Amino acid sequence: MLSFAVGFLIMQDCIMNTIPPFLQKGQKVALVSPAGCITTACLERGIRLIESWGLKYETGLHALKRYGTFAGTDEERAEDFQRALDNPEIKAIICTRGGYGSARIIDRLDFSRFCRNPKWIVGFSDITVFHSHLQQNLHIASIHSTMPQTYPAAGSEDALAATGSLHAALFGEGLIHPFRSQFINRPGIATAPLVGGNLSILYSLRGTPTDINPAGKILFIEDLDEYDYHIDRMLLNLARGGWFDHLAALIVGTFTLVKKGANPYMKNVWEIISRYTEGKTYPVCYGFPAGHIPHNHTLYMGIPACLEVSAQAGEPSQLSFMIP
Repeated sequence: MLSFAVGFLIMQDCIMNTIPPFLQKGQKVALVSPAGCITTACLERGIRLIESWGLKYETGLHALKRYGTFAGTDEERAEDFQRALDNPEIKAIICTRGGYGSARIIDRLDFSRFCRNPKWIVGFSDITVFHSHLQQNLHIASIHSTMPQTYPAAGSEDALAATGSLHAALFGEGLIHPFRSQFINRPGIATAPLVGGNLSILYSLRGTPTDINPAGKILFIEDLDEYDYHIDRMLLNLARGGWFDHLAALIVGTFTLVKKGANPYMKNVWEIISRYTEGKTYPVCYGFPAGHIPHNHTLYMGIPACLEVSAQAGEPSQLSFMIP
């Protein structure tokens, strides 16, 4: 493994996005629902965790509203998010859940005040829309992490990995993730900004102003509840668009509840993904513990990371973020 000092020197050569200020006790964060509807219990989980960290909170006016599958209409969800973006007292925006809906409001939002006063945007899954928008258009770092909808039980090992690493990320305590992969890796070391998120969302953003360019970066992908052949179809789209040609590295997170179609596809998800990196030389690791799992490890998006990948499944590897 590279030492922290050596890794930091390598990262100095990477282009850094704007890093929002880290949180301090007594500051205020916003809880908003930009996508799917939530229950009162979900919101209360978020509030309890925020208060346990010594933070104040403000909830979106429509955070608990229901409009079909959404937490309010597009206008209402955008209104809540815009208010959080514009309020200088808010130091982080924590999305309560994913689901579907973020892409429906992204073009309604004005990020001009946010750019003058950056703050952390936190979440994963459907929240990949915001991560992608920030990386491609605004060059401001964000946080891919568990949300109140998926917070593990307090005090559990899963909570230490998920909400514990979120606390470390928000308060600037550093992130180092040792892990053991679940498939045969392509070993190596890469240092570059981390981008990506949920594969289905990345696929849905292709050809839009929020579509990212992963060339020269470490790409992270994960997904939930998809058919195996759907996963192949999405990866094929990315491959035909050149996504896998010039990566610094590929991190494959968890692919949870992968479904089989009426006819067997004959390959598991790791084998499907490996097809699209054949002939490439950059490091690839499989089964990184982030995605739709209880122990969802927090990631900085848009900040240089150092990935050290071992050769075989089960051998120790490491992903670390070092912020000057």
